[in-house]
Amino acid sequence: MTADLARVGGPLACIGLAVLIAAPRRDQRLAGLAAWIVGCAFLAAYVAPGGHTKVYAGAAVVGAAGAVALAGLFRRWPWLIAVGTLACAPARIPVHVGSTDSNLLLLGFELVRGETRTRELGPLTWPAAALVAWTGLTLAWTEDLHEGAVALLFFWLPFGILALALARLAWSRRWLTFLFAQLVLMAAAFAVIGMYQYATRDVFWNPKVIVGNAYAPFYRVNSVFYDPSVYGRFLVVAILAALVIALYDRERRAALAAAGAIVVIWAGLLFSFSQSSFAALIVGTAVVAAFRWRWRATLALGIVSALIAAVALGTPHIRHSLLRESGAGLNKASSGRAKLVTEGIKIGLHHPVQGVGIGGFKRAYANRNHLRGKEPRKAASHNTAVTVFAESGLPGLGLLLWLVGAALFVTIRRATGSFRGRACLVFAASLSAIALHALFYNALFEDPMFWGLLGLAALCSELPLRRWKPVPATAVPESSEPAEKVTA
Repeated sequence: MTADLARVGGPLACIGLAVLIAAPRRDQRLAGLAAWIVGCAFLAAYVAPGGHTKVYAGAAVVGAAGAVALAGLFRRWPWLIAVGTLACAPARIPVHVGSTDSNLLLLGFELVRGETRTRELGPLTWPAAALVAWTGLTLAWTEDLHEGAVALLFFWLPFGILALALARLAWSRRWLTFLFAQLVLMAAAFAVIGMYQYATRDVFWNPKVIVGNAYAPFYRVNSVFYDPSVYGRFLVVAILAALVIALYDRERRAALAAAGAIVVIWAGLLFSFSQSSFAALIVGTAVVAAFRWRWRATLALGIVSALIAAVALGTPHIRHSLLRESGAGLNKASSGRAKLVTEGIKIGLHHPVQGVGIGGFKRAYANRNHLRGKEPRKAASHNTAVTVFAESGLPGLGLLLWLVGAALFVTIRRATGSFRGRACLVFAASLSAIALHALFYNALFEDPMFWGLLGLAALCSELPLRRWKPVPATAVPESSEPAEKVTA
């Protein structure tokens, strides 16, 4: 019975969220909000373990009271939504859901009062709404209902509300400055913890990392995060924000402080030994460098890439691993990810239109390769694009590319030497880095920073397009930047 409710509730909630994102009228958005609530209730009834009714009832009461209190704070200081989301980035599911309930109450209150703003995501509205709706529909035929229900209930549905809430914020230089400072300071603190873990050989939270370190030739750390790759991705975003500040900020002290923070954060990133994070850092840095130095940056990166490839292929054991005819060497060199990608593409080609349904990748992969067990670890995906293709077919992959492409287009087109333009550049570089990281680590939709950046990118869509070439910060007089509205 609850399984049938979940197959109905998932599509209902996602279609409700899509209506909330794209509908032009208040009554339509209120209907979408109601569908979101009912659908989430159906999913929660399915995924909740049995036998703890009183505990759930008590938790619901406490959670509702906390959500009301947070909603009051968010209504008074809306930018606390962004600050709180960033502060909870290392935390797990319960913190995210509680914050989302508050955003939901705030949004519902404003709609009931007669709020007239619609389609806050701007150019991201239609790709976001279509992707959410289509992904929710795939739950109706998924091969793993529980995994798909968890993905929708704890990530897609709450984080979609989060992106919408952030897109409704009024542009504020003061709050954005605070947000960037918070990001860099958090990353520096996490990096220090990571260096402490490396020095003391003491890793927190993740038993898998602890066991892996016992047999690996190097020692990985995860700081306060569960996974070293997620830890590395957070540090990369902070480095990119600090890099933009170091290059463009007119205040010398701020630029020097940002440069010093980069050194500390880089040291913490090094001990994560996350290859995907280093690749993401290269891509994000390339975006910042291309904005500043244009073709020179592209040429320099091309030369560096060619040198790295030549050195790698010149190393006998790497060349032997990568170039063996059987392909087993490439799979071994990529820690088994090459086979996961290949098999994932085959699953998508076998279900090109509808896919195997959200959450169904692991089960479909296990069935193809005759893996046993309810949760086969070797079937865990490591590539978001391939996973989306396998689970939601070509429509899902196309909508994802449309959404990410629209976000990058909006932010890059508005990157300038002014404060607003620098903020857009940070968003563009961070989105580029996270998108690249998602090709090696399948946690794009589980990352609140990705959804938060989508919401903040929508703020950039209201800014004027860049119509001049960027100039060095020292050559731009302070008075050349138009006055900006600062909101509390």
